[in-house]
Amino acid sequence: MSGPSVLFIGGSGIISAACVREAVEQGFDVTVLNRGETDKRPIPESVTRLQADVSDRTALEAAIGDQRWDVVIDFVAFTPDQVQRDVEVFTGRTRQYVFISSASAYQTPATHLPITESTPLKNPFWQYSRDKIACEDLLTKAYREDDFPMTIIRPSHTYDETLVPFSGGWTVLGRMRAGKPIVVCGDGSSLWTITHARDFAVGFVGLLDRAEAIGEAFHITGDEAPTWDRIAHELAAAAGVDDLQIVHVPSDAIDALDADWGASLLGDKANSSVFDNTKVQTLVPEFAQTTSIRQGAREIVAWFDADPSRQVTDERLDGLMDQLVERWQVR
Repeated sequence: MSGPSVLFIGGSGIISAACVREAVEQGFDVTVLNRGETDKRPIPESVTRLQADVSDRTALEAAIGDQRWDVVIDFVAFTPDQVQRDVEVFTGRTRQYVFISSASAYQTPATHLPITESTPLKNPFWQYSRDKIACEDLLTKAYREDDFPMTIIRPSHTYDETLVPFSGGWTVLGRMRAGKPIVVCGDGSSLWTITHARDFAVGFVGLLDRAEAIGEAFHITGDEAPTWDRIAHELAAAAGVDDLQIVHVPSDAIDALDADWGASLLGDKANSSVFDNTKVQTLVPEFAQTTSIRQGAREIVAWFDADPSRQVTDERLDGLMDQLVERWQVR
């Protein structure tokens, strides 16, 4: 007898791929719908695959036909019109619709820590976060007025071995190994919660097909909140760099040089973020952080070292870092 049926829209990203694997391991009958492009995170063989560009509603409806699922999860909905499409398409066709929001939707900067699910949603700095808040508002209205069976999940900074947790990715590791200074926002002392995707997946899958989760919002984060300087030093140690050079740069100075990079800092990473996971752990007591940033850093470096073709420098961002270093380095 197969377990509950679940449709993942997406399924090959950092978070979603880990959740697909965990759902399969827990006995769910998993279907993944995406564009079918080759990805560095393979999908388990037992998963049913559907192919469509979800942004094309006609193609989406053709791909799913008259099928129903116990749970539908959309990992690639970012704007209210995309969520409204899902509400219209999946009303009456699922017992739980799961929306992937973002912990950056919480009040930024927070007036108190730790952050709980009752912390207000307000981010004046980052359009991405404001869009996620608008999506949540739409779903809350659909739940209250039309009994649409939604659950909202708010990940914070979640990574796997393919993701260097700094803007620029490999560029930062490359600078470390080349003996060049790296840029860290602020004074490097902000506390930053960072969560490995395989840990996140345990909490996430534990909320699927749960009546108690309907109409609720949960964040799922690790309990470790190292400073940005410590994250940098853990990566440097894993990369075999003994003399890491850090240049601290105010976030607003980064924003003045590059608005996209700056928005992701002012609207998220520049602010201390520590979370209370009591709510998710009440329903999923087995959820816990098992991978520290020290272990995660080793896995990241090993993944990039295993294939030099992965070691791609973002020349534009590398140049911006050089400019910031020249301006802010203490001599």
